[in-house]
Amino acid sequence: MIRANLHLHLTGSMRSATLVELADAYGLPLPPPLETGVVHPWEAFQERYDIARAALRTREDVVRVVAEAIEDDENCGAVWTEIQVDPTSLAPLLGGLEAVVEAVIEGARGKQASVIVASSWSRSPEHAERIARIATRYKAVTGFGLSHDERLGRVADFVTAARIAKDAGLMVVPHGGFYEPAWHVRECVELLGADRIGHGITSAADPVTLELLAERNVAIELCPTSYPPLGVVGSIEKVPLRAFMSAGVPVALGTDDPLLFGGSLEDQYAIARDRLGCTEVELELLARQSMAAAAKA
Repeated sequence: MIRANLHLHLTGSMRSATLVELADAYGLPLPPPLETGVVHPWEAFQERYDIARAALRTREDVVRVVAEAIEDDENCGAVWTEIQVDPTSLAPLLGGLEAVVEAVIEGARGKQASVIVASSWSRSPEHAERIARIATRYKAVTGFGLSHDERLGRVADFVTAARIAKDAGLMVVPHGGFYEPAWHVRECVELLGADRIGHGITSAADPVTLELLAERNVAIELCPTSYPPLGVVGSIEKVPLRAFMSAGVPVALGTDDPLLFGGSLEDQYAIARDRLGCTEVELELLARQSMAAAAKA
């Protein structure tokens, strides 16, 4: 079935073999794997993510990782991939924020893909506004995101950044409701005008928020393999896919950071079928919803 991967981060999309090759070339360490069956704090994930990101040293490295990630999605039946990047950390190495965005765009050029440019919840509103303005300059950029740990920022502080993106015709696709309760997802929708929510797990248990998401057709980017390692759910079987589906909230299955969490796009659909009880008809519906929620360039 044709589908889209709408939740995939640059560093986390890297093939393990590519990371090993780049780390060896630059004399860098590899991140330790997340231990199976252990609940990790966010900081443990972020530490491993940062170690992996350090292996991206040049424009060519970024272009390669993006091209390989899109190819991996294509091999899983995806006809559209959105690669998300916060250019801040790579900017000193690549020559500025714009240079990072342009490297990601180059990797996606000629493919069925677009770029989501993100700031971090932990950065200042002014920084987010600068990132949003950069995002508006490129046709291949179709969305503006807010990533990282949502506990580190206030939704209201990013209204201006979201408005900059919206006024330029970009989708607004913040991470929300990963750790914070459902109110966080509601604020992302009501204050930022979110078109999609990355994760949004906590909203699954709140009827008011589910009704809001369904009423406004705000899709949830659900990445099943990401949640048990960080204790967001107790097991894969507890991923609340059915709660969203039953409430009429569109869901787009994504991969998030397969380098660290494992799980290709095909694996996410297999989890939905084999462990969350979706029928083939429901899987087809999820695939269609992912395509409908895509931000086409």
